[in-house]
Amino acid sequence: MRYLPHTESTRQAMLDTIGVASIEDLFEQAGTPQEQPPTSLPPHKSEMEVEQHLSQLSGLNRAAGDGPFFVGCGAYRHHVPASVDHLIQRSEFLTSYTPYQPEISQGTLQYLFEFQTQVANLLGSEIANASLYDGSTGCGEAVLMAHRITRRKKALLSGNLHPHYASVVKTLSHMSSFQVDQSEVVAGQSATDDLIAKIDDETSCVVVQTPDVFGSLYDLKPIAEAAQAKGALLIAVVTEVVSLGAVQAPGDMGADIVIAEGQSIGNGLNFGGPYLGLFACRQKYVRQMPGRVCGETIDADGKRGFVLTLSTREQHIRREKATSNICTNSGLCCLAFSIHMTLLGERGMKKLAALNHSKAVQLSKALSNIDGVEIINQSFFNEFTVRLKQSAEQTVETLVKKNILAGVPASRLWPDRPDVENLLIIAATETVSDDHINELCAELKEALNA
Repeated sequence: MRYLPHTESTRQAMLDTIGVASIEDLFEQAGTPQEQPPTSLPPHKSEMEVEQHLSQLSGLNRAAGDGPFFVGCGAYRHHVPASVDHLIQRSEFLTSYTPYQPEISQGTLQYLFEFQTQVANLLGSEIANASLYDGSTGCGEAVLMAHRITRRKKALLSGNLHPHYASVVKTLSHMSSFQVDQSEVVAGQSATDDLIAKIDDETSCVVVQTPDVFGSLYDLKPIAEAAQAKGALLIAVVTEVVSLGAVQAPGDMGADIVIAEGQSIGNGLNFGGPYLGLFACRQKYVRQMPGRVCGETIDADGKRGFVLTLSTREQHIRREKATSNICTNSGLCCLAFSIHMTLLGERGMKKLAALNHSKAVQLSKALSNIDGVEIINQSFFNEFTVRLKQSAEQTVETLVKKNILAGVPASRLWPDRPDVENLLIIAATETVSDDHINELCAELKEALNA
């Protein structure tokens, strides 16, 4: 049902107040062009014809499950149990999407409270919020938060931070007047020495990703100590959250703020979204944390209940003290995350991580036996980078014709850097079979010798 509150008399009253005779006159005075530029859209079609046309267009896409799939680089293909999709549709969770009235939103608030507990434990931090939009915007919010805490305006980024995450931070810097200094890209190697050398008394925060964009793992303790010695904060970024079932959590290594992309748990690949930003930090910084925080309380009858708390967000009564313009969270995605995490449990999470790592090790050993392929990583979880003897992008395009998605050419992330032209970033999750590995190796060997 359409809701159109304005009557002809109310519209006319507004026009009289503005001082124009009609809507057309208003648009003309506002400078709206009378002649619209030509478009490539077809003329009017029926609903059935539009559905048929869109179905034909969607048929041009390659589904992730159609063949061997080794794409990662921030978006990972994992198995999501059917029970997750079933449970997120239960009526108990279909309460108010925006839970400002706790008395009618207990279902939403309770799972958000449980979600926060899971995220804090997983990231090794003292407190977590109810999620942000995705990992990259969470990274930008973390930098802004660090500036508020330290009262400094310089962010130091690792060169091996995912370029999309770095891009968000740099875009925010243009609007917020803070300085961004990024160290050099060091493919397959530790970039910590150059990063630590750049930390000074003006540094607000240091942003490091582990595993980084090339798949390399980092010990964050030396970076945390160096940053904190200068009064700066360490922001750790994790794009593959399954890795935390196998490696030490960033918070346990000294990170002050931890950002992660939660897509790998409970959320399948969907052409780039919607995704799920995980955000956690030290307890003492909670009042500077963006987004929602759900808390546990006791109602008037002495029963356990849940409410939003510390809500200094832009649309609330304390909006002049808002820490962010983030006024919502990825509700459905974090519900799926929380359900999947609950189904896995601690033992299941560790088993899933071990399976991912073993698949990647198996793949790396198989690829290292091919002439023209060099594994450049000193360490990795389920993703690593190889140097080919020819263009990685051309090789990927060749393998696509064989129904194999072989990975992400580094040149797509750094199109202006000829030194990464032959680098291919490859991920192997639990969904990769032995047949997939054999097929990739056979076809890659042929492509390199063509």
